[in-house]
Amino acid sequence: MTTKKTTNKADEASATPSEIGAPAAPVVNWDDSQMRTTYANVVNASSTREEVTLFFGSNQTWNPSASKEFDVRLEERIILNPHAAKRLFVLMGAVLSQYENRFGEIKLDGLAAAAAAGAQKAKGGDA
Repeated sequence: MTTKKTTNKADEASATPSEIGAPAAPVVNWDDSQMRTTYANVVNASSTREEVTLFFGSNQTWNPSASKEFDVRLEERIILNPHAAKRLFVLMGAVLSQYENRFGEIKLDGLAAAAAAGAQKAKGGDA
C-alpha cells in the first residue's frame, strides 16, 4: 500500500526550489558573552593522529634585519579534532578567497619555496 503525501499549495508557493523537500537548516545562536579578543601576527601548527594544535602569538622582534632570531610570545593554543580542523581549513579558504577578490592577492614571500621543500622532504628526498 502506498501513501500519497499531501502538500499545502500556499506553503509550496512561498518556498524556494532549494527548500522544497530539503530539511530546514539549524539556527545557530552565537553566545559571545564570554568571548575575548587576542591579536596574533604569528601562527604555527602541529598535529598527531587525534588532534591538530594551532599556536597563536605575536612577534616581539622590532628590528628583524639586525638579528637572525625572532622572539615570539605565544599567547593562545587551540586544540581541534581533525574534523573541526578540516572545517576550519575550508572556512579559512573561503574567507581568504573572498578577501582576495575584494582587495587583491595576498603574496607571502618564500612560501612557495618552503612548500616545495616540505613536499620534497615528505617524499623522502633531500630538502
